[in-house]
Amino acid sequence: MGENPTHSNYRYGLDFDLDVLAKYDRAGPRYTSYPTAIEFTTDFDAGGFRRQTVLSNAGGSLSPLSLYFHIPFCATVCYYCACNKIVTKNHKHAADYLRRLHREIQMMGYLFPRERTVTQLHWGGGTPTFLSTQQMVGLMGCTRRNFTLADNDEGEYSVEIDPRALEADTLHCLRDIGFNRLSMGVQDLDPLVQAAVNRIQSAQLTFDTLDQARELGFKSVSLDLIYGLPLQTAESFSHTLQAVIDAQPDRLSIFNYAHLPQRFKVQRQINEQDLPSPETKLAILQASIEALLDAGYIYIGMDHFARAEDDLSCALENGSLHRNFQGYATHADCELVAMGISAISRVGDCYAQNAHTLDDYYRLIDSSQLAIGRGVVLNLDDLVRRDVIDQLMCRFTLDFDAIERAHGIVFDEYFETELRDLEAMISDGLLESRNRQLIVTPKGRLLVRNISMVFDAYRQTDGDGQRFSKVI
Repeated sequence: MGENPTHSNYRYGLDFDLDVLAKYDRAGPRYTSYPTAIEFTTDFDAGGFRRQTVLSNAGGSLSPLSLYFHIPFCATVCYYCACNKIVTKNHKHAADYLRRLHREIQMMGYLFPRERTVTQLHWGGGTPTFLSTQQMVGLMGCTRRNFTLADNDEGEYSVEIDPRALEADTLHCLRDIGFNRLSMGVQDLDPLVQAAVNRIQSAQLTFDTLDQARELGFKSVSLDLIYGLPLQTAESFSHTLQAVIDAQPDRLSIFNYAHLPQRFKVQRQINEQDLPSPETKLAILQASIEALLDAGYIYIGMDHFARAEDDLSCALENGSLHRNFQGYATHADCELVAMGISAISRVGDCYAQNAHTLDDYYRLIDSSQLAIGRGVVLNLDDLVRRDVIDQLMCRFTLDFDAIERAHGIVFDEYFETELRDLEAMISDGLLESRNRQLIVTPKGRLLVRNISMVFDAYRQTDGDGQRFSKVI
């Protein structure tokens, strides 16, 4: 595959080399954090998190905040899903959960001065639209009472929605309480595929919801697709993708389905014999990339695409792109405060994850404790390597001098082994080395996780890919 004719420069090109992709198609982290969550330990607790908030609030310049709320409930189960969720049609569970979440918001808000404006906010799930409009209003009201939210519609406030779980006034409510961006799961429009994964959602419902969001003034709508689902073919997926492109969402994610039934029991409902072959998956991915680039979308990284005028594309262009537990984001200067079961915060030099189950979460909140169950404080080596991986994942470039200035190291000495290990990737055309920079080539961009793994000290020692999805 050659360069995108609309964006034909080196920065935006992708080169789909089947032999190289096959050579490097291994399992590995998605690097929404470094170290990754499997390095978190129960040695880190609420006391450690409080100490990190004190350090974060110290100094003359306070960075803005990004808030994340995990709403774990779903009325039905999608067989491919690997999220931490609770499948129920009993909405009383939401009321019990929100009572604790409101209390957690109060405790978290107390730790941060009100000068730290919330420039990003996200509700994820599960299915946030499982909540009633009254509950949504109450949750946002509690957030406003305890944190300083932007009231000029300039913040990036996003919510994941399920079109099947919307009432007539749900989108109106979400817009009224401050959301200006939507993310919507589609996965595939083919009825046979939908039946195989237990997610029946008509194309009309999907695109009517998108149209309504635009009429209500949402600034950005993102759609999610998944390739590698049962009964998918390159031809059938092309029909889904063309219909999606015709609707012109602002952002689009095409995720690789990772079939890990040994880890996620619900995936055992999928008939493995119906899964497409690796060759079919590659054909779907290649055709999808070609179609999106031809339609004018910019490849942001990994599985994310955006229209040229979207904030994500602008962030890629100006170097402010960031990666967190929700994927790519536009505000690299934010610290992330996450609430709800299993939610992960990034504050100071730590990652802190809440209790994974409802019982543990309720027990901690009911005893007026922060719900943190595990985490990690980054050491100096972690901080260096996190910056390196962030540069690769978000800029496709690694600047040796910038890393040296930030961390007081001699790059070539510190990473002598890694630079030697990268020589094979340079020979295979994934990277170029020039002017004390490593530049990810169009051939290497789909394999940026592999490149990043070279700098991952933990992957160098345990070599365990079973806990991660395949790169392609």
